[in-house]
Amino acid sequence: MNNERDVSICSQLGLLKDGDQSTFDDLREKELKHGRISMLAVVGYLITAAGARFPGCEDIPDGFAAFSGLYGSKEGQFVALQMGLFFVVAEIINREAYWAGCKSEFPGDYRNGWIDFGWDTFSDEVKFQKRTIELNNGRAAMMGIWGLMLHEQMGVSILPGGYLPGHP
Repeated sequence: MNNERDVSICSQLGLLKDGDQSTFDDLREKELKHGRISMLAVVGYLITAAGARFPGCEDIPDGFAAFSGLYGSKEGQFVALQMGLFFVVAEIINREAYWAGCKSEFPGDYRNGWIDFGWDTFSDEVKFQKRTIELNNGRAAMMGIWGLMLHEQMGVSILPGGYLPGHP
């Protein structure tokens, strides 16, 4: 069931007690997806904390204060709408394309026969290594964004220079 040799199955909640492969694959796909989103979230959090903004959004604060900033102006609402549409389109596209005759090579494989970046040229050993790296980086990013958000809410900076997003 587990093709990740260096990562053993640990199901404290008993979600995999029956050893069902489809349940494992579903949970692994969700773990990869949340890890990918978390990697983007950490990068976005740190970039906005460094002061970078999209054109027209220079007045939007960073951190949790961005929510009130986004919904407090017409431009901010437009940015929020664009972000929402991006997530909807990404959710639709990032699926196994049964309708196109494409079969995923592994859970979380969303190439759908058209985006590759050289993946098919790698050996099985290199593919396994890269998938393990992505899985572990995603796990680290999930804990990282959780830590950044928690420290912001507690009012304790963990960023260089003692900067605390969303606070003047």
